[in-house]
Amino acid sequence: MIPAFSIARLPRIAYGRGRIEELPAYCRRHGQRLLLLTGRASFVESPGWPRLQEGFAREGLEWSREVIAGEPSPDEVDAIAMKYRDRNIDVVAAIGGGSVLDAGKAVAGLLRVPHSVMDFLEGVGPELPYPGPATPFIAVPTTAGTGSEATKNAVLSRQGPDGFKKSFRDERLVPEVALVDPALLATCPPEQIAANGMDAFTQLLESFVSLRANPLTDALVRQGLVHVREALLRWYTLGAAAENEQDRMALASLYSGIALAQTGLGSVHGLASPLGAFFPIPHGVVCGRLVAEATRVNIEALQAREPHHPALGRYAEAGRILARDGNLEDAEARRRLVALLHDWTASMRLPRLSDYGVTRDDFPRIVANSRGSSMRTNPIVLTDEEITAILEACL
Repeated sequence: MIPAFSIARLPRIAYGRGRIEELPAYCRRHGQRLLLLTGRASFVESPGWPRLQEGFAREGLEWSREVIAGEPSPDEVDAIAMKYRDRNIDVVAAIGGGSVLDAGKAVAGLLRVPHSVMDFLEGVGPELPYPGPATPFIAVPTTAGTGSEATKNAVLSRQGPDGFKKSFRDERLVPEVALVDPALLATCPPEQIAANGMDAFTQLLESFVSLRANPLTDALVRQGLVHVREALLRWYTLGAAAENEQDRMALASLYSGIALAQTGLGSVHGLASPLGAFFPIPHGVVCGRLVAEATRVNIEALQAREPHHPALGRYAEAGRILARDGNLEDAEARRRLVALLHDWTASMRLPRLSDYGVTRDDFPRIVANSRGSSMRTNPIVLTDEEITAILEACL
């Protein structure tokens, strides 16, 4: 029997090389006044930037631009929303990586709502219900990692000893349109390809073994895992010339965003929240460094306490996909999965946690703050000792 499931709202998705050229027309459908968020340099220094501005002019758009230079903070989002709240913005668009898209999503959610984003963040502040309405939002990813173009989450962080990394989450924040143009990935440097690619992979794997996995997300995940298998290491090696691999990873990232929005995530993302809040560790680096060990610990915990759990079969299936061997027995497939992930981590030279100042003295605080929403859909509840073991192996 197929269990009941639901699929939450998704954006209109336009995929393919050159699709960014359609952004001005999509914006104009919502009105004349556009607020555009971009990253600091990569896209605005590309040949596509002048062409996009010409498109804005052709459509008669009046537009302003804000720059998101790193992971967005609540203060930064509040400041932008306050600056533009009285300017009758018709549409918000964001061109950039996950941080830029999340900032755009949050700003779009606040322009017509006279609140601080702190009022709506999960796990901090009053956690008021979001009243809406949100300003229409269009997402244009320039990296292949977070899948933010397909989710209702805007992840905001405040770094430091009392830092946090939390989500502003509501279905009205889902982009109206996701323009997924793989050509925009050509400028990604190798370290970004590695971190973002392992983030996308982690989201696929954690969605596949999530307690809320369903047949539709399973289909996307299986195809996404094939794309990562065939493309990630080749793109990392070949760079801008690897157009087919960029196409595949753009899809893998999109599929990972669609999947996580429906299923939730797991232990890697549970740990990524405090690690990213307390230390200056890029999110994708956390995922890439932790995923092999978190997978090993999850498998061992399931074998010890829930040996008939369906997630064990799913880990084995993922192992067979990545190993290109459909005949592997389950135990060997799971072993190959963990070994392959260790190989990828080493091949792409992902930094260790200690490179960002994490020490063993920090482990209790990290573990204590790891049991947020992502950890709730991990296939098994890990003990503090098991979570600490993941950190120890990645230090």
